Amino acid sequence: MSDTATVEPGETGLLDNVQVTDDTKPADNSQKVEIDHKATPAGAAEPDEPLERPDFWPENFWKKDSNEPDLEGIAKSWGDLRKMISQGKHKAPEGGKYDTATLGDGPVAGALTEFAAKWGLPQAAFDELAQRTMAIAEESAGPAIDTKAEIKALGPNGQAVINGMVDWARGLVNKGVWGKDDFEEFKIMGGTAKGMRALLKIREAYEGRVPIESAPIEGAPSKEELYQMVNDPKYKTDAGYRQKVERMFQQFVQ
Repeated sequence: MSDTATVEPGETGLLDNVQVTDDTKPADNSQKVEIDHKATPAGAAEPDEPLERPDFWPENFWKKDSNEPDLEGIAKSWGDLRKMISQGKHKAPEGGKYDTATLGDGPVAGALTEFAAKWGLPQAAFDELAQRTMAIAEESAGPAIDTKAEIKALGPNGQAVINGMVDWARGLVNKGVWGKDDFEEFKIMGGTAKGMRALLKIREAYEGRVPIESAPIEGAPSKEELYQMVNDPKYKTDAGYRQKVERMFQQFVQ
């Protein structure tokens, strides 16, 4: 006779009365230890512990915010260094013949070249010095002025106004009223239409109305022709004609 118990079928299926016995219970996994494949090896620093820059690693290639080496920065620096050496810019040029393409021709280029030659600066150091000098010069100079627009803003005889004021300023220097420094300040103040008008008002305050003549504007009658128009009988009888001639005269007098 078999020890196996007979399975009695239930009302709705063959396995209705089947129960789980003790020897078929699943193993208890409550004490199972999961092995972490990312576990920190013995003696290694914890992940949250910040790295420290080794003494041999350059401080300027260390990211202080993330406490890690700047590999991209040091690689780029090494590439630039190799390029500089290959071009010979790591040493001073023979005979002090520096490449001044960054500066162009002028007193600044001459002064920097003389300085670099005196101290034996490498071409690379000269290039950096030239770039910084030009940047400071551009910043000090301020925005560029559209001289054509400024002349136009002075009116149809704008260039004549400028020429007359320059002659006036030179006359003050020749008379000893102004010095050379005063004339340089005059050039700065008169560099715009507003500044030139202000100077003209100062001049007129002492000299009265300043007549400024210039060549006739293209398409406009000459001064002789204007006088002929004044002698025309219509100038006395036709108000519109007279106003037209007067407006034309104003083109010759600011």
